[in-house]
Amino acid sequence: QVQVAESGGGLVQAGDSLRLSCTFSGRTFTTYPMAWFRQAPGKERESVARISWSGGSIYYADSVKGRFTISRDNAKNTVYLQMNSLKPEDTGVYSCAVGDPTWATWDFWGQGTQVTVSS
Repeated sequence: QVQVAESGGGLVQAGDSLRLSCTFSGRTFTTYPMAWFRQAPGKERESVARISWSGGSIYYADSVKGRFTISRDNAKNTVYLQMNSLKPEDTGVYSCAVGDPTWATWDFWGQGTQVTVSS
Protein backbone atom coordinates (compact mmCIF):
# COMPACT_ATOMS: atom_id res chain seq x y z
CA GLN A 1 0.00 0.00 0.00
CA VAL A 2 1.39 3.35 -1.04
CA GLN A 3 1.72 5.89 1.74
CA VAL A 4 2.75 9.52 1.62
CA ALA A 5 3.29 11.35 4.89
CA GLU A 6 4.15 14.98 5.53
CA SER A 7 5.62 16.51 8.64
CA GLY A 8 7.08 19.77 9.84
CA GLY A 9 4.17 22.17 9.80
CA GLY A 10 3.37 24.53 12.63
CA LEU A 11 2.61 28.04 13.80
CA VAL A 12 5.30 30.62 13.17
CA GLN A 13 5.64 34.38 12.91
CA ALA A 14 6.20 36.32 9.73
CA GLY A 15 9.84 36.19 8.74
CA ASP A 16 10.45 32.81 10.35
CA SER A 17 11.47 29.60 8.62
CA LEU A 18 10.08 26.07 8.50
CA ARG A 19 11.18 22.88 6.79
CA LEU A 20 8.58 20.40 5.63
CA SER A 21 9.38 16.76 4.95
CA CYS A 22 7.48 14.19 2.93
CA THR A 23 8.23 10.49 2.93
CA PHE A 24 6.87 8.08 0.35
CA SER A 25 6.69 4.33 0.97
CA GLY A 26 5.02 1.17 -0.24
CA ARG A 27 6.32 0.98 -3.74
CA THR A 28 9.56 1.51 -5.61
CA PHE A 29 9.31 3.99 -8.42
CA THR A 30 11.86 5.28 -10.80
CA THR A 31 11.88 8.65 -12.54
CA TYR A 32 8.93 10.00 -10.56
CA PRO A 33 8.61 13.72 -9.87
CA MET A 34 7.43 15.04 -6.52
CA ALA A 35 5.73 18.25 -5.61
CA TRP A 36 4.38 20.40 -2.81
CA PHE A 37 0.95 21.95 -3.09
CA ARG A 38 -0.87 24.23 -0.68
CA GLN A 39 -4.44 25.25 -0.09
CA ALA A 40 -5.33 28.39 1.79
CA PRO A 41 -8.75 28.83 3.40
CA GLY A 42 -11.35 29.65 0.78
CA LYS A 43 -8.90 29.22 -2.09
CA GLU A 44 -8.10 26.53 -4.61
CA ARG A 45 -5.12 24.27 -4.18
CA GLU A 46 -2.03 25.57 -5.92
CA SER A 47 1.31 24.12 -6.87
CA VAL A 48 4.14 25.56 -4.79
CA ALA A 49 7.19 23.65 -5.99
CA ARG A 50 8.01 20.64 -8.15
CA ILE A 51 11.15 18.59 -8.59
CA SER A 52 12.18 15.88 -11.01
CA TRP A 53 13.58 12.52 -9.92
CA SER A 54 17.14 13.64 -10.56
CA GLY A 55 16.63 17.08 -9.07
CA GLY A 56 17.71 18.58 -12.36
CA SER A 57 14.35 20.17 -13.08
CA ILE A 58 12.75 22.37 -10.45
CA TYR A 59 9.78 24.71 -10.72
CA TYR A 60 8.43 27.23 -8.24
CA ALA A 61 5.31 29.33 -8.04
CA ASP A 62 6.17 32.99 -8.55
CA SER A 63 4.90 33.78 -5.06
CA VAL A 64 7.60 31.65 -3.40
CA LYS A 65 10.60 32.11 -5.70
CA GLY A 66 13.67 33.15 -3.75
CA ARG A 67 12.13 32.13 -0.43
CA PHE A 68 11.33 28.41 -0.78
CA THR A 69 13.66 25.59 -1.78
CA ILE A 70 12.58 22.10 -2.76
CA SER A 71 15.01 19.20 -2.56
CA ARG A 72 14.90 15.43 -2.39
CA ASP A 73 16.81 12.44 -1.09
CA ASN A 74 15.94 9.46 -3.29
CA ALA A 75 17.73 7.01 -1.03
CA LYS A 76 15.23 7.95 1.66
CA ASN A 77 12.23 8.48 -0.66
CA THR A 78 11.90 11.89 0.90
CA VAL A 79 11.30 15.38 -0.44
CA TYR A 80 11.81 18.57 1.53
CA LEU A 81 10.49 22.09 1.34
CA GLN A 82 12.62 24.70 3.06
CA MET A 83 10.51 27.81 3.61
CA ASN A 84 12.24 31.04 4.57
CA SER A 85 10.97 34.58 5.11
CA LEU A 86 7.46 33.26 5.65
CA LYS A 87 4.53 35.59 5.10
CA PRO A 88 0.96 35.42 6.40
CA GLU A 89 -0.18 34.66 2.86
CA ASP A 90 1.85 31.43 3.00
CA THR A 91 -0.67 30.08 5.49
CA GLY A 92 -2.42 26.92 4.39
CA VAL A 93 -2.42 23.15 4.30
CA TYR A 94 0.68 21.90 2.53
CA SER A 95 0.41 18.56 0.78
CA CYS A 96 3.00 16.40 -0.87
CA ALA A 97 2.31 14.50 -4.08
CA VAL A 98 4.07 11.91 -6.19
CA GLY A 99 3.66 12.26 -9.93
CA ASP A 100 3.82 9.99 -12.93
CA PRO A 101 7.02 10.14 -14.99
CA THR A 102 5.41 12.40 -17.61
CA TRP A 103 4.35 14.98 -14.97
CA ALA A 104 0.80 14.70 -16.37
CA THR A 105 -0.86 13.56 -13.15
CA TRP A 106 -0.18 13.54 -9.42
CA ASP A 107 -1.15 10.08 -8.35
CA PHE A 108 -0.39 9.75 -4.63
CA TRP A 109 -1.06 12.34 -1.98
CA GLY A 110 -0.38 12.84 1.68
CA GLN A 111 -2.91 14.10 4.21
CA GLY A 112 -1.26 17.47 4.45
CA THR A 113 0.34 19.51 7.21
CA GLN A 114 -0.89 22.88 8.47
CA VAL A 115 1.35 25.90 8.20
CA THR A 116 0.15 29.06 9.90
CA VAL A 117 2.10 32.30 9.67
CA SER A 118 1.04 35.07 12.01
CA SER A 119 1.72 38.72 11.31
